[in-house]
Amino acid sequence: MAKKKQSVPEYGTVTRKGTLYYRTRITDADGKQVSLYATTCEELYEKQLEARRQVEEIIFHRKHPTVAEYCEKWLLMQSAKVSAATMKGYNQNMRNYVIKPLGDMYMEEVTADDIRLALVPLSKKSEGLYAMVNMLIKCVFYSAERSQLITHNPCVGISAKGGKASKKKDALTDQQVAILAGYGERASAISFYDDWFVIPACVGKKFLHCNGTVYSWMNPPPYISVRRAWRAEHNRRVCQDFLCKYNRPVISTVLKTKAAKRDIPIPRDYNLVSCGVFDEMLAAAALKHRDKLLERSRKIVRENLQILDDWVGSEPHVSYVKPKAGTTALVYYDLDISSYEFCEEMYKKTGAFVTPGDCFEVPHSMRIGYAYGKQDLIDGLKAISEYIAMKTR
Repeated sequence: MAKKKQSVPEYGTVTRKGTLYYRTRITDADGKQVSLYATTCEELYEKQLEARRQVEEIIFHRKHPTVAEYCEKWLLMQSAKVSAATMKGYNQNMRNYVIKPLGDMYMEEVTADDIRLALVPLSKKSEGLYAMVNMLIKCVFYSAERSQLITHNPCVGISAKGGKASKKKDALTDQQVAILAGYGERASAISFYDDWFVIPACVGKKFLHCNGTVYSWMNPPPYISVRRAWRAEHNRRVCQDFLCKYNRPVISTVLKTKAAKRDIPIPRDYNLVSCGVFDEMLAAAALKHRDKLLERSRKIVRENLQILDDWVGSEPHVSYVKPKAGTTALVYYDLDISSYEFCEEMYKKTGAFVTPGDCFEVPHSMRIGYAYGKQDLIDGLKAISEYIAMKTR
C-alpha cells in the first residue's frame, strides 16, 4: 500500500536581505512567540515539527522530572541557604545514595519500596550517614509534593532508623585530663587553657567546636573578641597573617551569622580561680549524696530519652540517631525550610523552644534537650508535632 503523502501547509513569506523566506511562529515552553524561517515550505514544516517536539519534551520534563533532574534542582535551591562545606556533603551523598539508584526514574514513578531498596546499602554504613541520606530523600520528595509535581509522597511510612551503631567513645579519664592540663601549663604563646577550656565553658560549645574559632585577646583580658572563623576548603593549606603559625589547612572566613560576632566575657578571676563560700558549701553537701543525685538524674534522663524515642518513632517527619549518653539529641526533620526559620516560627506559634541545627552546621535538624521535667518534655514534643502538622497540610 502506497504511503500517504504528507500535507505541507502554506506559510507566509518575508524578505530578509534580499532573500525570500517562508515564516511561521510557535509558542515556546515559556509561553513566548518564536519565529522560524526556511527557504522552502517543506523545510519549514520539518523545523516546525521538531520545534514543537522539543517544546513538548521540555514541558513534559518540567511537569514530570526524573529523580536526578529534581535532585539537581533541589540542590541548587539549597545552595542559597547553606554553607559551601554543607553543600559539598549534600552533593556527595545525593549523587552516591539517591541519584545513583533512583536517578533515571520519574518522580511520580518512585514507590516506597524503591526508596527502601535504595536505603539497603546504607544499612551497612553509620547511623549518621543513614539519617542524613534519609533526610535528603524526604526533603526532595516533600518539596516535590508541595510543588504539586507528585500527588502521592512515597516517603510516608519510611523508617528513619537504620545503619550501624557508632562505636562508644569514652570520655577522658582523670589521669588523661591531668596530663592535658599539665601540657597547657607548659605551653607558651596563647594559653592552652584559654584555647580549649575557657572558650567551651563560656560559650557553651563542645570541645572540638572551638577548633575553628579565631579570636584575639583584649588587654587586659576580661573578654575575648570573636570576629572570624576557620574553615577547611578543598584540603588546601591556606595561611594568612597570624594563622600561619598554627600550620593548619584552613582559610579565614566571615562568620555565618551576626550573633556569632560578639565579645565573650571570661569570668576567670571568679569561676576558675575560686568560688564563693556559699557555692562551695552547696557543692560539698551535694557531693556527700552524689550517689543518690546521680541515680535520680540518670533515671530522669533514661525515662525522658524513652519518651523522646517513642515520639520520634511515631512522628513520620522526623528521624535521629538515638544518643548513647548525654542529655540532648539532634533530631532531623524533612520539611524544606531552614532550621532557623523552623525553630523561630515554631516558637512563635506553639511556644516549643529548641535549638536550630544550623547553629552546629547541621541543616534540617533541631537540638532537643530531655533532662528536665517529664510533662514539660511531653508537652513540648506534642507542640512540635502540631507545628509539623500545620506545615505539611
